[in-house]
Amino acid sequence: MSAEAVGMHMPAVVTLDDVATMNAADPNGHRYETSPEGVLSVVPPPDSEHAIIASRIFAWLIMAGWPAERVLQAVGVRVPGPSGDGGRIPDITVWRKPPSRRVWSAVADLVLVVEIVSPGSETMDSVTKAREYASAGIPRYWVVERDGAQTVTLHELGGDGRYAEHARMPLAWLLQTAPADHLDA
Repeated sequence: MSAEAVGMHMPAVVTLDDVATMNAADPNGHRYETSPEGVLSVVPPPDSEHAIIASRIFAWLIMAGWPAERVLQAVGVRVPGPSGDGGRIPDITVWRKPPSRRVWSAVADLVLVVEIVSPGSETMDSVTKAREYASAGIPRYWVVERDGAQTVTLHELGGDGRYAEHARMPLAWLLQTAPADHLDA
């Protein structure tokens, strides 16, 4: 479909149901997300480095005893905002209890969101999503850079409703610690 055809057929308001349908219908693996303000984002499919980082973090959490149904990759999260709900698809989410079987899960039992920065998503991951996730009350937000050390910045939600940097370390160092050192069950 051409860009012109997409523009002609784009609804005036894109709902979370629309975004879910777009995700399900995309044959190329793009992720469609929307901010609580209704800004639509199209994220390219993850490459192999991205998948390796996600797999390493996922395996670290599972091997440390987190139940598989509470550590999820690429699950939709409903992000509430003052003007409506947005939908984000974090790379990894960790939950207190398994989320309900919905396309867009509520953030109530979310313990941690992890985003792995892809080329071009630096501002989205470090500024926009950090603001949205903090506003939604998600206690922890980690950002993994794609630099040589695969630097992980661990953010914790403060009393002022904003994230504060708790630690910054290479992924290899993080994986030598216990998840319990960084997360509350």
